[in-house]
Amino acid sequence: MAAAGSSVERVRAALLAAGHADTITAFPEGTRSAAEAAAAVGCAVAQIAKSILFRARTENGERPVLVVASGAHRVDMARAAAALGLALEQAEGRWVREVTGFAIGGVAPLAHRTPPLVLLDEALFRHAAVWAAAGSPRHVFRTTPEELRRLSGGRVAAVAEG
Repeated sequence: MAAAGSSVERVRAALLAAGHADTITAFPEGTRSAAEAAAAVGCAVAQIAKSILFRARTENGERPVLVVASGAHRVDMARAAAALGLALEQAEGRWVREVTGFAIGGVAPLAHRTPPLVLLDEALFRHAAVWAAAGSPRHVFRTTPEELRRLSGGRVAAVAEG
């Protein structure tokens, strides 16, 4: 539990340092999946900003790529790769934990150990408010798509399937 607490505190510190309010809320029943998070928060699944990590291989080695997508959509890896001009691979759980410092189900869109390249799915921008993981599978924070772009340093792209 200490690890989850420190991960959540890392996200809280990053939010506050960026001038974002501390909107982190804990849900003991869990927010591991987009559906669980939406049920806990009381919002539409589409308002959950889920974080999917990929591995990019570059001439300088590996680079994490974070795609933040609407919980209602699956990420099209080929579209994400095309948006970045990089070949992407699925990332296994242990690598995700190493480069982000977060457990699967709690990967926040900021405060990663290794700063990733970030893409935000354009579908998120259809919503006034979205909720993202806050460092553990039981914590989320409320924000706006524009704030998410500012916080993550990401760029907007069409990365959803279909």
